[in-house]
Amino acid sequence: MASFSTVLVGTDGSESSFRAVDRAASLAGESGAVLHLVSAYRPLPARERDRAAAELRDLTYKVTGSAPAEAALGLALDRARAAGANKIETHAIEGDPVDVLIDTAVHLKVELLVVGNRGLNSLAGRLLGSVPQNVSHKAGCDVLIVHTTR
Repeated sequence: MASFSTVLVGTDGSESSFRAVDRAASLAGESGAVLHLVSAYRPLPARERDRAAAELRDLTYKVTGSAPAEAALGLALDRARAAGANKIETHAIEGDPVDVLIDTAVHLKVELLVVGNRGLNSLAGRLLGSVPQNVSHKAGCDVLIVHTTR
């Protein structure tokens, strides 16, 4: 596999997304690349932020507020280190997951964008488009879609 100097992986705190983090971290570690862990979030009214953060176990990319995104990034950071990545940066960014991943990849001049395949085979994914499907169509860099479902 080609050697990359910058790798970006999206995570929403789900076990499925953490499998993509594991793969991206392994690739980054092998090539000495900087690994960017990115979690998109939607804004929440202040009174709901604490409640959303407490519900991390139910976190998906649809959960709103930066606290859950930051908590997911903390867990992803631990996994990335364990999988071999040494140079890691985390980014909790407000916005739609696809837009956040694409815009961040462009801004950071990422060479490889990694996402999990979750959603590609769902009915909603076929009708509305999924994060991995939309990222693969819009990215201006190489995209690795990791098989994360069992």
